Amino acid sequence: MKPRENSLLTHLLLHLLLPLALSSLHPPPHPPRVHVPTLVPHTPTPLSRSRFSAHAQLDFTTHCNSSCLERGEQEAQREQLTDKLAFETLYSDGSRTITTVDVLGDDDEEVEADNGLSFLVSARRVKPRHKRVRRQIYGADGRFNIQGDNFLLDYPFSTAVRISTGCTGVLVSQLHVLTAAHCVHDGKDYVKGARKLRVGFLIPPSINGTIAGLTSSKKPLVRWVRVKRTRVPKGWIQGPQEASMDFDYALLELRWPHRRPFMRLAVAPDLDDLAGKRIHFSGFDSDRPGQLVYRFCPVEEESSDLIYQHCDARPGASGSGVYGRVWDNSGERWERKVIGIFSGHQWLEIDGENRDYNVAVRITPLKFAQICYWVHGNRLDCVQD
Repeated sequence: MKPRENSLLTHLLLHLLLPLALSSLHPPPHPPRVHVPTLVPHTPTPLSRSRFSAHAQLDFTTHCNSSCLERGEQEAQREQLTDKLAFETLYSDGSRTITTVDVLGDDDEEVEADNGLSFLVSARRVKPRHKRVRRQIYGADGRFNIQGDNFLLDYPFSTAVRISTGCTGVLVSQLHVLTAAHCVHDGKDYVKGARKLRVGFLIPPSINGTIAGLTSSKKPLVRWVRVKRTRVPKGWIQGPQEASMDFDYALLELRWPHRRPFMRLAVAPDLDDLAGKRIHFSGFDSDRPGQLVYRFCPVEEESSDLIYQHCDARPGASGSGVYGRVWDNSGERWERKVIGIFSGHQWLEIDGENRDYNVAVRITPLKFAQICYWVHGNRLDCVQD
């Protein structure tokens, strides 16, 4: 066995056996009880049809100063909060609507800015830099190709899917895929590929030969499924001058349900409540065509809306479901759950020094409530497990 293959096998065995070790660990000293607010949607308002004039930007890079590491805008106004959590829906026929929302607390009162939730809706925006930044591999490349039926069809790798615009997504229900907003919308308009958006499911080589019309090959083939509708938060659609990684997420609804396991969502815990203080994600990096690529790494920094890390990644991995092992209060066990969406690369200017990170969008209580409503269509089903 080659050293590289041996290393890959060792890491994957650790990845698969670690849950057994974690099951013997005690829960966090104070298992987090997360309050999830309620989003009450208004009647959708029709919009003009999209022009689909934007180009997909797979290498999404932003620049910001030290304010990005602050805990958000404590003075965030209720109007800002509800405006950013409004959402646009794009349908397969090209029509679209905008839905405004109200945010309610436990007592069915609108959430005020000083109730502890305001830090979740940072109003920061950073200007995108269109120059291609290549430093998304830090030191030795720590990515691993996932090969073989036993891995490709096994959870959690089986939850990763391709997006026809060139990105990655993660299955979060039998009908829904979570991905990055910039994979379908550039902040001004939907990308050209969003007109006939599709989601791709990997078919391992050994199965290829058993399906009529397919010939066996060394690399997996892809079965494509059309998207019925796409939802993007208004916090992402902020006009031509500015874009914010904080709201770089979108939900795709498939035309038909799939039969593969999906990964549940969770509010991203504080770093101390994340097992190993480590995140994982699998995606379709552009420098390894046809391959599903897995990586894991420790979290370096975190803000109220973003997770800063040095997980090796290349364009194409955008939209990957970032997951960690978090404590599940209902099951009283550690469980893999999606706690973020891989967005791209960000340069942080701190004390005159530029530092670069790969960045994922945190799933905050408000974002959890919004995405959950998109999935279930019923706000009463959206509580943190």
